[in-house]
Amino acid sequence: MGSVSLKIGDGTARFRRTSICSSAVNLLMLFSVVTTNLFALYAFSSHSQANSPLLHSSNNISLVSQHLSLILREIDSSQRKLAQMEKQMLGYESIDISRPNIVPELKLFLQRHQLPLGKDSRTGITEMVSSVGHSCEKSTDLLSQYMSYKVFDRCPDDWSLGQKLILRACEPLPRRRCLAKTVQKQDLSKSPDSLWRSVSNKSVNWSGLGCKSFDCLKGKKLSKECVGCFDLGVEKDRFVKVKGKNDFLIDDVLGLGSGKIRIGFDISGGSGTFAARMAEKNVTVITNTLNNGAPFSEFIAARGLFPLFLSLDHRFPFLDNVFDLIHASSGLDVEGKAEKLEFLMFDLDRVLKPRGLFWLDNFYCANDEKKKELTRMIERFGYKKLKWVIGEKADAQVYLSAVLQKPVRA
Repeated sequence: MGSVSLKIGDGTARFRRTSICSSAVNLLMLFSVVTTNLFALYAFSSHSQANSPLLHSSNNISLVSQHLSLILREIDSSQRKLAQMEKQMLGYESIDISRPNIVPELKLFLQRHQLPLGKDSRTGITEMVSSVGHSCEKSTDLLSQYMSYKVFDRCPDDWSLGQKLILRACEPLPRRRCLAKTVQKQDLSKSPDSLWRSVSNKSVNWSGLGCKSFDCLKGKKLSKECVGCFDLGVEKDRFVKVKGKNDFLIDDVLGLGSGKIRIGFDISGGSGTFAARMAEKNVTVITNTLNNGAPFSEFIAARGLFPLFLSLDHRFPFLDNVFDLIHASSGLDVEGKAEKLEFLMFDLDRVLKPRGLFWLDNFYCANDEKKKELTRMIERFGYKKLKWVIGEKADAQVYLSAVLQKPVRA
């Protein structure tokens, strides 16, 4: 009960539950075993102390039957308690809309709505249920704040509150019946000029952010993928000029795809420069991003590119085997947790088509164990190594870059 194993190729990926949950399971199982043994001991001792087996046989059978029923009830009760503990610890309990702190709009959204004509013959469903992240249960106060607004009026300027909920795994967020704040998109250029044209400060909603202009952001290190990434003068050299042996050129990687790279997915998007360079090669790339410390989504959109406002904890909203190329960097390592990385890798593998390319671009290896861990994981998927480079940068830190090809699985 403590782990789930998935067989991939010649390896096994294991996902362990929390130690608290495992301890609870062990305690409940121990309690059940001890209780069972005590009842059994009592039953047999009662039987051995009987003076006349023939006289008391029916009573003993009845007593044993009662003990067995009691044991089964104890086991059933333990299982229910365990399920309840798992719900409380993992957040899978449904939101109780009868709570006094649940605002009316949230109650209305979460209500189940019966289909007017009964059961649908194609899908088999009988009611419409709204989709909301299970972990929203742990953030009901913030969620109620998010759902507090006047219907058909302007929405509060609270995109940062919505992102805070997303980062707490409250995803997807509930829909709202209010009008989002609009920002005049000034001085936007036509494609392809928009790819490298400066974006006006007035075309972005700066609320909830420390910086209030792109000049403020130009020298900032917002992540390993975004060091001054809002300075397009600096960004213009990326992917077309090599700074170290870990850097691959776009033309070289596209050449490995034998001219069959048409659509891609970038989960280390930064300010969208990878998608911009790919657009110049007639490759459409969706860039996964959140506005962590900067207006990444607005900036990417202003460049004429496609931002996907989604956390990496969310299952990607794409069908299986659709992308020719996936590009990722250190952002792939979600919170440095091996289990999260494994789940993410499985989802990336799902949306990448057979013989598609997975470009791992300057993945930061905090230590040798992290490098070995990632290498073992990649080998379990059976990817073919088209490029594989491990090297140090000026900061003496170790980075892994690779271009891998997904195998065709029967």
